[in-house]
Amino acid sequence: MNHWTFLFLLPIVVAGCATVPKPLTGGPFSEVIPSAAQNDHFVGQRIRWGGNIANAEPGKNKTCFEIVSHPLDSNAKPLETDITWGRFIACAPDFYDPEVYAKGREVTVIGNIQGTTVRKLGEFEYRYPQINAETVYLWPKLIPYPYYGSQYPYYNGYYGYTGTVLRHGTAGLVCLTSKKHGATNT
Repeated sequence: MNHWTFLFLLPIVVAGCATVPKPLTGGPFSEVIPSAAQNDHFVGQRIRWGGNIANAEPGKNKTCFEIVSHPLDSNAKPLETDITWGRFIACAPDFYDPEVYAKGREVTVIGNIQGTTVRKLGEFEYRYPQINAETVYLWPKLIPYPYYGSQYPYYNGYYGYTGTVLRHGTAGLVCLTSKKHGATNT
C-alpha cells in the first residue's frame, strides 16, 4: 500500500472510531443540566440528557420516563458513574414497552424543556424538569463473555489474563424517534 492510499484511508478509519449515533445529532443543545433546570427559567431550551431509567409509565397517547441523569461521554452515552445530575421526566408520544425500557437501562433523550413537575420520591417532594422528548435512544445491553486469553502462556504477562469482556448484545440498537406525525423505528 502506498502512502497516498494510507493518507486517504486514515480520516475514514479515525472518523469511524467514535461517532455520535445519528438519532442523537442535531444540536445545538443547551448546556443546562437537570439539577439546574428545576425551575421554569429554562422552558423551551433544547437539551440532550441521558441516564438510567428509574421508571417507565405508558399512558394513553404517550410514555413518560423517570430518568436518573448522568454525564454523557463524547458519543452521547451516559457514563457509568456514581455522579448524578439529578432526575428528570421525559415524555414521548407513542407506546414504549416498559419491559424493554426497563429500570436500569441506559437512554439518551433529545427534546425541549417543557417546565417542571413535582412528584413524591419516597417521602420527599422532588421537582423534576419535564422534557417533551423527540428522541428516546435506548443503548444496547453489554453482555459479559468469558475471556480465556491466548494459548501462549506469556501473551499477557507472566500469569496471563482470564477475566470478563463486555460486548454489545446481538440484538443491536433500539431507537424510536418520534416525529410530529408519529413514531418510526430506526
